[in-house]
Amino acid sequence: MTDAATQGVLPAPAHERRDDLGRLVAVSWHGDGSGEASGPARWLVAVDGSAGSLRAVSMAAGLATPEQGAGVDLVHVQPWLNKEAAETELPRRGWQATVQARQLLDAASVPWRLHVLMGEGAPEIASLADALGSRGIAIGSRGLTATESLLLGSVAHRIVHLARLPVLIVR
Repeated sequence: MTDAATQGVLPAPAHERRDDLGRLVAVSWHGDGSGEASGPARWLVAVDGSAGSLRAVSMAAGLATPEQGAGVDLVHVQPWLNKEAAETELPRRGWQATVQARQLLDAASVPWRLHVLMGEGAPEIASLADALGSRGIAIGSRGLTATESLLLGSVAHRIVHLARLPVLIVR
């Protein structure tokens, strides 16, 4: 990626998806060399800008194999926005929240794609992993105890129960 792209200048997305009302609900970008490759050589990593999510990105970068199509798909999920806010806020928030993750992957020469979705975190992440045919999902833990996760319902905990493929929770 160019310096401008990693420094927060919002480039045009590679893909956009809209709902039945015409509201922007998903955008994606491809990093240098990531192309359209999908499948079992790519990990899906949930990124929210936290230290835990960056550790998950580092772990997935190390697990990305040198085989054809290897790389990392980053996903950032935003809560529901109204139609007007979604047009500018969905792409901007997702791009900004993933700056460090993209820089980390660029530094490790790991091809990446970024998917920014609107909706509820765990179901959107699990569904995207299925749609992409990902090797697995990596997600950072917020450090909740088992009891706190049960009572508060962490995204990582919900993904473990929703996903149909391996889930790597990184502390």
